[in-house]
Amino acid sequence: MRMRRDNRLWGPSALVLAIMLATPAWADDTSQTDKAKDNTAEAQADPHTDPQGVVLPTVRVTGSGYETEDSTSYTSSQISVGEKDARTPREVPQTTTVLTRQYLDDRDVSSLDTALRKTPGVVVLSNDNGRSSLYSRGFEFDSLYFNGLPAPLSSIYGTQPDMAIVDHVEILRGPSGLFAGAGEPAGAINMRLKQPTKELGGSVAVTGDSWGGVRVEGDVSTPLTPDGKLRGRAVMVRDDGQTWIDNNDNNTTVGYLSLQGDLTDLTTVTLSYSNLQRDMKPFNGLPTLANGTLLDVDRSTTTGTDWNDFSNQVVDYIGEIEHRFDSGGYAKLSARYSDRDVDFLYGYAGTAANSSGTVTSMAWLARDYEEDSLAVDAHVSRPFVLFGQEHNVLVGADYQKVDSTLLQGRGSIATRNNVYAWNTDISMPRVTYSTQTETDSEQYGLYGQLRVKPVDDLTLIGGARGTWYNDKAVNMLTGVQTSSQVIGGKLTPYYGAVYDVLPEASVYASYTEIFQPQDVTDATGKILDPRTGGQYEIGVKGTVLDGLDVAAALFELTDKNRSMSDGNGNNVASEEVRMRGLELQAAGTVAPGWEVMAGYTLSRSEYLNGTSNGSTFSTYTPRHMVQAWVKHHLEAVPKLTVGGGVKAFSDFRSISNGTSIDADGYAVVDAMVGYQLTDSISTTLTVNNLFDATYYERVGGTSVFNFYGEPLSAALRLEAKF
Repeated sequence: MRMRRDNRLWGPSALVLAIMLATPAWADDTSQTDKAKDNTAEAQADPHTDPQGVVLPTVRVTGSGYETEDSTSYTSSQISVGEKDARTPREVPQTTTVLTRQYLDDRDVSSLDTALRKTPGVVVLSNDNGRSSLYSRGFEFDSLYFNGLPAPLSSIYGTQPDMAIVDHVEILRGPSGLFAGAGEPAGAINMRLKQPTKELGGSVAVTGDSWGGVRVEGDVSTPLTPDGKLRGRAVMVRDDGQTWIDNNDNNTTVGYLSLQGDLTDLTTVTLSYSNLQRDMKPFNGLPTLANGTLLDVDRSTTTGTDWNDFSNQVVDYIGEIEHRFDSGGYAKLSARYSDRDVDFLYGYAGTAANSSGTVTSMAWLARDYEEDSLAVDAHVSRPFVLFGQEHNVLVGADYQKVDSTLLQGRGSIATRNNVYAWNTDISMPRVTYSTQTETDSEQYGLYGQLRVKPVDDLTLIGGARGTWYNDKAVNMLTGVQTSSQVIGGKLTPYYGAVYDVLPEASVYASYTEIFQPQDVTDATGKILDPRTGGQYEIGVKGTVLDGLDVAAALFELTDKNRSMSDGNGNNVASEEVRMRGLELQAAGTVAPGWEVMAGYTLSRSEYLNGTSNGSTFSTYTPRHMVQAWVKHHLEAVPKLTVGGGVKAFSDFRSISNGTSIDADGYAVVDAMVGYQLTDSISTTLTVNNLFDATYYERVGGTSVFNFYGEPLSAALRLEAKF
């Protein structure tokens, strides 16, 4: 790794100093209810009178509905994704999904992409764990959120977090531009990081799998003062990951520290640090035949080399200051600084295979990538009473900056190889970084949201955001600026309505937007206007049985102003695509001892104009997607828990240089058995692909990115809690 450049963002020490010097009148993660750590604790605020003389109701906090690690449920009573406040899922007029800590544990997931493979409505284009591409409603996620703070996401760099540091994952589908600014219309993925607790507790777990992988996790939280007003948490992970593919491994090391203190009864400061390191031999998938036919080879087949290598380090610092007002509402200042270093060199098949399995060359790719990013957000949320009804106003400002340098080299090796007897002993190329680019982007935003209740059962939601965006790219070899654009005052609207038709059910409607800058120019050399993603959604959400959250939604998402050719070799911002669909979802408790996570997605995408008019836009997205998982705690054997489920996708395909690569639909069954050995020690056996179905989980090009799904495998976890 080369020496770092001097013009990096201001460092972590300055971030912590700035937060500690700020006026302590700010809020923790999203809600005045978020600080209740005990299900029996109750905090009562003083009543107050507004200027019109109306007495606001007493604010009561009766337990944490936001943290999930002490819950056995597959649902959460509060979410914050797509919002700033923590609200009930029924108050958010878009489709959302929560992966609680219990669900993450039961499904034996480690990285974010392994979790999302088991999530309704999400498509994961598989790669090495931590490096997969994540899609929703036909579009790829290009950012992640940590405690509501954005971080850039590019799958190739392996920066997805390990799940050991996460309390729960929240997924919102569809545009989320009100609080995000620029981005893809896929939606938002927010991870609530584990928080320090006022009581001593923790766990140690060891997991071994049938591929030979071993994972060790340690997690401890403790009060640092007798009254618990200062508390800390530490999580450590070492994962020596193995896979079913020859010459492929994935080792992960994680360290996480969080310190939280109550400056007053209403003001809390949280500082967090995480360090993720991956060291792997990457695998980039199989080739196809020249006509796009998928190969029928052993699922352990590799196309890599002995010198394939990937390493990265992702360091994040987060600071948050929260103040909850006596009269209700809160204010919050938070910031995240991230430093990422990625270095890799790997080889893979350079051509399609012929009928005997021979490829006529190898391709290689090398990158040295460094990225510094900063996100700062400040907002205030306040309830108020007008005409006898309680309403809420939220206003805020944010700032995002990303500076990166990319050194890249690529080439081919004139050697023949065969997928039926692959030779990994290939001469290592001499790497020259022929492409060297420095890219800087900056974004400022002002946003506001108003929630009004004209009558008891109806909430009208309106919001708007103004975004100022600029970026530039410089060729580091020549010093020439290769691109630059400035977007001033881009307006992003948000509209929604929620009507409670029953105490347990609501209907809703919403329109949301987001924009995405483009980097191509028109005939005059001007950069094209940004793409605009807009979505209409209507739906119903409710709670039935013993606590089962159910939802149904219809949506139409369009992405306009996409770059296309005008027929004369020039680019114009005229292409438009559309995704329509239906989503059904259920999560939570069906009956005592029964937990469910299930969903069905029906979708269809198409180009609405241009040379591709009428054809499918998102060929990766199956028309039909089913995810279903059920867990049961047996009354007859109180220490025994069993679970099982199915993932079923219909056909999908990719188009590579005009060649269609088609994959059949598939169904995969998973299962688990857990046993409580003592009050504090438990063991869990997880089985993936119980019936050993053979299928392609991802298809890509004729030479690369075609991946089999995981064969039959098992993992045994032993965990001790204290």
